[in-house]
Amino acid sequence: MTDAARAELVALLRTRSFRRGTFTLSSGRESSYYVDARPTTMSARGLSLVGALGLRELRAAGWAPELVGGLTLGADPVAYAIAAASDRDPPAINGFTVRKEAKGHGTGRRIEGPFHGGAAVVVVEDVITTGGSALRAIEAVQAGGGVVLGVLAVVDREEGGREALLGSGVPVRSLVRLADLID
Repeated sequence: MTDAARAELVALLRTRSFRRGTFTLSSGRESSYYVDARPTTMSARGLSLVGALGLRELRAAGWAPELVGGLTLGADPVAYAIAAASDRDPPAINGFTVRKEAKGHGTGRRIEGPFHGGAAVVVVEDVITTGGSALRAIEAVQAGGGVVLGVLAVVDREEGGREALLGSGVPVRSLVRLADLID
């Protein structure tokens, strides 16, 4: 994937995922813009771009995870897109999902998929704002015995999330910054 692919991802995000107005974010803060990456990350072309660009970014960072995943729902298409891209361009990386809370039935697991203790993982996000979702996913992975290599986001809103994650000792990469989306 080339810089043209990144430019195409930015264009898709601008068209499908970026909105101006007055919004209350999950953190409770007010914002004059909103980035809902799901209309992009859940589209066929968005999945293809995010998978290839995400895989390229993982490799550029020098990360060699066994698994990618994060807190459901935003991280799910990102993880699965990267996993599918890695199947076409080995070595393969599998995906996982972190539930917001452990299931109350069946196995009662909080992490679904081929996750296991000792696994090297990259936590993925659709959008990083405060870093809270990524930090919750990191906590669950570490509690399960996983080793977090870093965090990869599709969009960094540039509102302190990167700094919060770096402050917790976790490196962060992103495919797109908010500044890329603002005209």
